[in-house]
Amino acid sequence: MTSSSPHLPPLDPKPAYQSTAHLASPSFYHAIAATGTTPHARALTTSFTIPIRSGRAWPVPAGHICRITTPHGPQVGDLNIWNLHNPRERFWAARTRQLHRSHVTTLDRLWSCLPYLRPLVTITADSLQGYGVDGVGGRATIDVGWITVVEKMARGRLMHDRTSAVNTLLTGDAFDFHCHSNLTRAILPYGLAESDVHDVLNLFQVTGLNRNGEYFMRPSPACTNDYFEFFAETDILCALSTCPGGDLSAWGWGEGNAGDMVGCCRPLGVEVYRMTDEKRVLEGWREPEVPAYKGLHGLKLPTFQQ
Repeated sequence: MTSSSPHLPPLDPKPAYQSTAHLASPSFYHAIAATGTTPHARALTTSFTIPIRSGRAWPVPAGHICRITTPHGPQVGDLNIWNLHNPRERFWAARTRQLHRSHVTTLDRLWSCLPYLRPLVTITADSLQGYGVDGVGGRATIDVGWITVVEKMARGRLMHDRTSAVNTLLTGDAFDFHCHSNLTRAILPYGLAESDVHDVLNLFQVTGLNRNGEYFMRPSPACTNDYFEFFAETDILCALSTCPGGDLSAWGWGEGNAGDMVGCCRPLGVEVYRMTDEKRVLEGWREPEVPAYKGLHGLKLPTFQQ
């Protein structure tokens, strides 16, 4: 049966979201990215390392740049993002996939949930962008949360996040250092709780769906000092977990079900910068606004009548 069959979609169907209104301006964000290679164009404001099988949260002010690195070699990580002042507004993986792609990269944006629906950050640099597609369809770009039915049209991508509850379900063992638990502990100092942890942005990992539609993971292709970088469109709170499976070269559920997973775990680095000439570089930029929808979803509010 060929792609001309009425029962099958075209081999390369058009994306459902074809408007350009939500896209980033290449020239503007390339100028922001260029400050990373221009002497004295950035000033480091925050820098720290997240140890293996751990998590940490940190704020990034609007107009600043955040870079996440692999300082000692391949390591995957799970990233959550909230509005710093309103944690109800948080990263929305599903809509980001629809507006851009399942595996985002430079110039793609990470969108917040309804009713806010605005870009929290715009990706300005991704050192794994040139990885391409491997022999089984895996892609080494940044994966947006869990693979869904929509993504079954594609056969290999980058992603990861595993909860302690899933570990207990699959192995019967309790393990407190999966990404979900690491993120939960990381955000407690900011007054947030487990219910605030949401679908993640998955960093430095190759994943996909096999011919049976089953999820697979492959070892991280990251090298020492690879990086992922984004521009904060509003004041945000980030939280990052260093995956307990490390670079996933010895992945297995439960500590005894695979090789030495601890031995392939490495830290991740975080750096936050402000631009020294931000008045010039950010000329014309303003914080994205929430869409001005006032339709009340078709509801009419009742009024008291005597």
